Amino acid sequence: QVTLVESGGGLVQAGGSLRLSCAASGSIFSMNTMGWYRQAPGKQREFIAVITGEDSTNYVDSVKGRFTISRDNANMYEVYLQMNNLKPEDTAVYYCNADGVRATILHPPRDYWGQGTQVTVSS
Repeated sequence: QVTLVESGGGLVQAGGSLRLSCAASGSIFSMNTMGWYRQAPGKQREFIAVITGEDSTNYVDSVKGRFTISRDNANMYEVYLQMNNLKPEDTAVYYCNADGVRATILHPPRDYWGQGTQVTVSS
């Protein structure tokens, strides 16, 4: 079993910054990627950013140039989402995702999700 623990959400004014953290723990033999998604009220969950095992990154267009996903140097299963120049439309619950996680080489891969952290941007 793998647990993802997120932190760093909160209330910020438009133009401000927040940094989200996500740490994965448990039985991890390997994983494909870690990433961030968000879900605003009344909307579907959407992809925000992803980082691969080789530290390649990808972002949804709406956050390019404002958000940066990175990995902790000491713990490869901890990732961050630095969010700058936040806008009211960034308000959502942000979820961490670990994709293709194997507990051992014999286990099939599966995805895990964090519990979510609220980000609210006031205008």
